[in-house]
Amino acid sequence: MTFKYNNVYINSASTVVGPYEAKGPFSKLYDKNYDDLYFGEKSWEQAETKAINDSVEILLKKINKKNNEIDIHIGGDLLNQLVATNYASSKIGIPLIGIYSACATSTLSLMLASNMIEANQIKNAIVTSSSHNNSAEKQFRNPVEYGGPKKGYTTFTTTGCASCYLSLEKSNIKIESATIGSVIDMGVTDVFNMGAVMAPAAAKVISDHLKDTNRTLDYYDLILTGDLGIVGKMILKEYIKKEYNINLKNYDDSACMIFDTDNQPVYMGGSGVACLPLVAYTHLLDKMKKGKLKKVLLVATGALMNTTMCNQHLSIPSIAHAISLEAIK
Repeated sequence: MTFKYNNVYINSASTVVGPYEAKGPFSKLYDKNYDDLYFGEKSWEQAETKAINDSVEILLKKINKKNNEIDIHIGGDLLNQLVATNYASSKIGIPLIGIYSACATSTLSLMLASNMIEANQIKNAIVTSSSHNNSAEKQFRNPVEYGGPKKGYTTFTTTGCASCYLSLEKSNIKIESATIGSVIDMGVTDVFNMGAVMAPAAAKVISDHLKDTNRTLDYYDLILTGDLGIVGKMILKEYIKKEYNINLKNYDDSACMIFDTDNQPVYMGGSGVACLPLVAYTHLLDKMKKGKLKKVLLVATGALMNTTMCNQHLSIPSIAHAISLEAIK
C-alpha cells in the first residue's frame, strides 16, 4: 500500500553519534559526537537515551520551538519495550507514539507522521531513530565483554540518534509518498547474516512502490537502502533482478557509506535503527538542498529478530518501508 502526500515537508534534522561514526566520511555533518560509547553515562542503554535527548534538544533549537509547540513525537529503538525512547521521552515532554519495526523504524516513523499531518490531525511532529552498538549486541547476540567471535559477513550496529522535524510548513524537501512493507521470511536463521535476512523485504517494497506509483527506476536519482551492508547489497541486486526483473541502478546502501570500511573494524558496514537516518538527514538532505539530487527513495530495512525465537532456532522475518523524497524550489 502506498500513501501520497501533498502537504508534508522536512523542515530540519539533527544527528548525534558515537566515536566510530565520528571518524566516518560524514563526520563534519553531524551536530554532535562523543569520543566514547558511554556518552558520560553509566551504561550503554543510558548512553542511547542521552543521544535521543541530545538530538531532540538540538533540533528544537534549530527550529526555534519549545517542547509544547510540537504536537507529537514518534520514535523507536532496538531495546526491549523501547526503553531508550521511553526514558528519553519522559524528559522531552512531548506526547509519544513509540514504534518498533527494527531497523526499518526510521521510515515507518516518517510515514506515520506524514499520514497524520496530511490528514490534518496534527500540524507538526518530531521523529527519532536511535541505536547503540553495545546495547544492541547485548540484546540480540552476546555482550561485547564476552568477546564472542563473529563471522566476516556481519555488520556493525551504529551508535547515535537521528531526529527530524516534519510539518505543514513548506520547505525545499517534500515527503511525496510512502509505501508500507510486508513481512518476508526466507528461512535464514543466522543472526549475523542480516543482509541476507533483509534484502528480500527491500526488494519487495521497492517493487511494490514502483507498481503502486506506476514509475520506473529512472524516476529516482537515488534509491538508498538502510543497512544491508556490502554482502546484503549484492544479494539485493541479484535477488530483485531474479524475482522482480528489476535491474537496480542509481542505488546505494547507507550501511556501505556511514563508516570507512577500509580503515575501521566494522566488518561489512553499518546496521541499526540509526544507520539510514544518520546518512539521510546529513549527507542526503545536504545534496538535495544543493540541487545535486532531486528525487530519492529511502528504503529502511529491519530484521524482526528476537533472542528467544533465535534460541529456538527459528528463522528471522524481515520488513522494509519506503519513503519518497523530492527537492522542490
